[in-house]
Amino acid sequence: MSVLSNVHVASVVALGMQRLSTVGLRLAARGKEAPFPECRADVEEISVPTSIGPARAFVYRPVDHAPSPPVHVNFHGGGFVMRDATVDDPLCRYLAAEAGVVVVNVDYAVAPQHRFPAPPHQAYEVVRWVAEHAATHGWDGSRLTVGGQSAGGALAAAVARQALEQGGPAIALQVLHYPPLDLVTHARDKEARGTNPMIKPWMGDVFDNAYIPDPALRADRLASPAHPVDSADLTGIAPAVVLTCELDRLRGDGAAYARRLRDAGALVAHVDIPGVDHAYDTNDVGTARRTYAFIAERLREVAQQSAPSA
Repeated sequence: MSVLSNVHVASVVALGMQRLSTVGLRLAARGKEAPFPECRADVEEISVPTSIGPARAFVYRPVDHAPSPPVHVNFHGGGFVMRDATVDDPLCRYLAAEAGVVVVNVDYAVAPQHRFPAPPHQAYEVVRWVAEHAATHGWDGSRLTVGGQSAGGALAAAVARQALEQGGPAIALQVLHYPPLDLVTHARDKEARGTNPMIKPWMGDVFDNAYIPDPALRADRLASPAHPVDSADLTGIAPAVVLTCELDRLRGDGAAYARRLRDAGALVAHVDIPGVDHAYDTNDVGTARRTYAFIAERLREVAQQSAPSA
């Protein structure tokens, strides 16, 4: 058994990863032009009240937009441990500019400071707040979508599940981008097709033990909706786009959940992106552009379908 299976050790390592990732992102961005410089958006920081505590969020507004545009809530990745919403700045700018939506990019609570189920509960409260306070902020809460990358994709799925169970808010689309959706199965037991997979088994030890120390809780529907232990009827859940990566250790999670969503009549598309691994869009600008364009088109479609009559 790995020493990282010890909850205390995993938590200490997770805290160290938080600090190192913040410094690393700043150093990586120094002197480097951000991707998609042509995609402009007006950005402001807001604070969203939740029962877990205030959640900081960055609002990206299209520079030229129609009155009361649709709104998309985004959750960043980071193994439920790393806390830096700015890593998704290129995606948020792209979606605001190309899809014409307001993007609310959420800096949500992370482990080990806030363990499961705090992050998915807070994520749901943020989305509910976005829907309920739309008029005040100038977006259309009735044309609401959610999405996220990696852990953020898992949180978006959890938001859609809670919205189904609690009767709203209505979500027109959930976009799940290489999400971890089975925390019951350890990372070392998931197939990785690449020769040097981005997600290592030790990362699974850190993330899982820092986020959900009790293995029994990892079977919760908000943590592992792709595992057979969760067999509830998903009829009526928000329509979904699932994007997986051919070389990703988490590919099976997304594929299994896509099949489940298809059975519930909720799958819009499952796209398996060839030749790339987890988090490819942080360094493969060409493939990221194609994927982001696909997501933007899906957001435009649902916005048009639910647009109010003139």
